[in-house]
Amino acid sequence: GGGVSGHYGRLLLTGVMGLVLSACGALSSSADVAPKPIPVPSATRAVAPSLEAFYGQQVTWRNCGDAECTTVKVPMDYANPDGRTIDLAVTRVRSTGTAIGSLFVNPGGPGGSAVDYAKAASQIVSPSVLDAYDIVGVDPRGVAKSDPMRCLTDDKIDELVEVDATPDSASEEARVVSISELVGRTCGETADPVIGFMGTVNAARDLDIVRALVGDSSFNYLGKSYGTYLGAVYAELFPGRVGRMVLDGVLPADLGLAELTRGQASGFEEAFADFARDCSEQEDCPFQGTPDEVAQQIRDALTALDADPIEVGERSLNEGLATYAVLTYLYFPPNDYPQLRAALAAMVNDRDGAQLLDLLDGRINRGPDGRYLDNSTDAFYAVTCADRGSDVSLEQVRDLAKEWSAESPTFGPALAWGLLICNDWPVSQDPPITSVTASGSAPILVVSTIHDPATPYQWGERLAGQLDNAVLLSWDGYNHTAYLEGSDCVTDAVDAYLLAGTMPKAGLVCE
Repeated sequence: GGGVSGHYGRLLLTGVMGLVLSACGALSSSADVAPKPIPVPSATRAVAPSLEAFYGQQVTWRNCGDAECTTVKVPMDYANPDGRTIDLAVTRVRSTGTAIGSLFVNPGGPGGSAVDYAKAASQIVSPSVLDAYDIVGVDPRGVAKSDPMRCLTDDKIDELVEVDATPDSASEEARVVSISELVGRTCGETADPVIGFMGTVNAARDLDIVRALVGDSSFNYLGKSYGTYLGAVYAELFPGRVGRMVLDGVLPADLGLAELTRGQASGFEEAFADFARDCSEQEDCPFQGTPDEVAQQIRDALTALDADPIEVGERSLNEGLATYAVLTYLYFPPNDYPQLRAALAAMVNDRDGAQLLDLLDGRINRGPDGRYLDNSTDAFYAVTCADRGSDVSLEQVRDLAKEWSAESPTFGPALAWGLLICNDWPVSQDPPITSVTASGSAPILVVSTIHDPATPYQWGERLAGQLDNAVLLSWDGYNHTAYLEGSDCVTDAVDAYLLAGTMPKAGLVCE
């Protein structure tokens, strides 16, 4: 993840763990590709003397289940490496065969745990890749197990998620504005100084230290969603170190928050239309008629909750929560659509909102006791606002909400109101990288899904065109990310590249 802001933004750009694990399609076998050694970089710049201690630190691996774990120290501020340090959580799942190197993985977010993702190695890469690589996950600074920053209480996150993000009265509008301001203010007042150093540039520098400590001369990487931006920033900083890099579900470097959010509004609108079409063909769909009529009936049912929310125990399912729940179940159609259909049927037929709330809680990691199980919400905003801080006026947001409601009626207005959150964010100490060419890098494989709801296809085309040395692999599917999502053609192409460095032919579109 990493683009959308606002109360809906939280999850939009993640290859999310739960999603990934439940959505993995059949693992096709690429066992007929013989692994080839990763070329050693011919020349890379020397480590700055002030960072030598970090690159040369001793790390001790310990057993942590089906993996090994360690902690790596990095400077909080690379401009002041003698100052405070951050402890990064690192995990490694050993290859099942003879390793040709380490493959670093990141599921997105920002705020997703790469440690948890790597531990699911057998589900996130195919058997032949696991046979050839140690899979390494590094929780980015401030995220999950890497000195996590927290600035929002569980109650505050609830308020943020529940706010009516399509205000149609002065009081509703004032509420959105005050909740949005509260996030930046609270994080400025309560968070640790690390909040000023959470940008992706620092996270990419951290990865290079870990690369050295696992003993690899080249950096091999599989990044999904926001993880593609992290990988692209690494490639821009250390082009000579790039080994085999796969960027799947692209978040581009050069778009501002409003442009990104608009792209997502339209991507999710297309996915919503696909869900409505699919629902109209199922016997258990609680709505009847053409796909367009079904889509409108769903929107009407969501809007009706504004005046008449459904009580669920001590909570109530309002328009904001229900709309957000729908959005978060458009990522992975084979798994998501049936669950969303059933939850909407309970809401419409029985006035039972529990299923929809349960779906949403699962996607935003809210436990049954109302506690959030990780710091992904805090981290999402800290990274997104550091990388793409925006300063939009209330007037501009009102205009965008109107404009986007015409092109993306289901989600456009709510996503536009979400832009307010990065206003007045505590200052980031490190300028983001907004242009990526990775000049001089080894070839990079960019993967993009033609109907991706969260990272629109054009973003993949855009990055592949900007990188000096890249090939775009396309999948004609409705899905967020493509590798191991059900297309043998995509899986085989990615595996051949990771195992032997063989690029798919330019312009390949997998059906």
